[in-house]
Amino acid sequence: MHIAILTLTFSLPGCGSLKEKRHRMGGLHARFGNTPSVAVCESGERDRHDASEWTFVIVGLSKREVESQYSQIEEKIERTVDARVMNIEREFI
Repeated sequence: MHIAILTLTFSLPGCGSLKEKRHRMGGLHARFGNTPSVAVCESGERDRHDASEWTFVIVGLSKREVESQYSQIEEKIERTVDARVMNIEREFI
């Protein structure tokens, strides 16, 4: 069993409210939280309008499987979220 943590930090330029922030982040929890091998939460910058941090915990039978999930998550976020990815941290436990 392999467990990894993926943390993404976002910048939301021009975002003026928490409501707009939720709209621009586009329901990351709903999109990725339904995957059995992924847990997701907003882990930082919760009270800031112009920034957000999200953490994904990914579980898989092989390191390759987990790395594939990383890539899928990152690609989908880049296509669907109206924010700039400022930092990506990956950690295997």
